[in-house]
Amino acid sequence: MPRIQSSTDLRNNYNDISTFCRESREPVFITKNGQGDMAVMSMEVYEILTGKLELYNLLDEGRAAALAGRKRPYKDVFADLEQELADGNF
Repeated sequence: MPRIQSSTDLRNNYNDISTFCRESREPVFITKNGQGDMAVMSMEVYEILTGKLELYNLLDEGRAAALAGRKRPYKDVFADLEQELADGNF
């Protein structure tokens, strides 16, 4: 169940909310005047979420390229990657 706190709670109990976010790895939803205003989360969870978003965007880009006919046999791709690793380009 999501944890919901008011903006006043955030101001008055910042340390408790910060500890909760870090330990539970869950966001806290902050309300202002009884309405949802923002979500607060730990940096670790934020980095995980942004990493997933980046991965999803790359996967979508690859899918679009494949649908557009821009694809190569996987053996060629792996051969190129192995060559780049051998050349020290990574």
